[in-house]
Amino acid sequence: MQATRLRLLPWPGPTGQRAYTPDDFPTGRIARLADRVEAEQIATAESVLSLAKGMLDAGLPVEPHECTYLLKRLTECLDDVLRVAESRGGRLPVPDPLEPEAECLEGGAATSSPADGGRS
Repeated sequence: MQATRLRLLPWPGPTGQRAYTPDDFPTGRIARLADRVEAEQIATAESVLSLAKGMLDAGLPVEPHECTYLLKRLTECLDDVLRVAESRGGRLPVPDPLEPEAECLEGGAATSSPADGGRS
């Protein structure tokens, strides 16, 4: 019997622990709710990042309480998007070690790397 894969949910469990659901039914109610929450978390992170960039780009003095508030929100958003990234990464198919890397990518296109200066 094959073990069920688990999906890390984008919210904590009742006591703050990591929460999981079986990933056997990715179109189920819990999975769809998790997808919506992840999308909202990413949108919120984008908004907070935009606010932070705007404050920094304005070149105006920022009050300490404003910095504290912004740092708290940025930390919350970073925590959320890291959990989303971990959850999505955990659901990626495991690559076949015998298959060349370029063939594993969608469309067979190669990607750039820091070693080539970002050029493909």
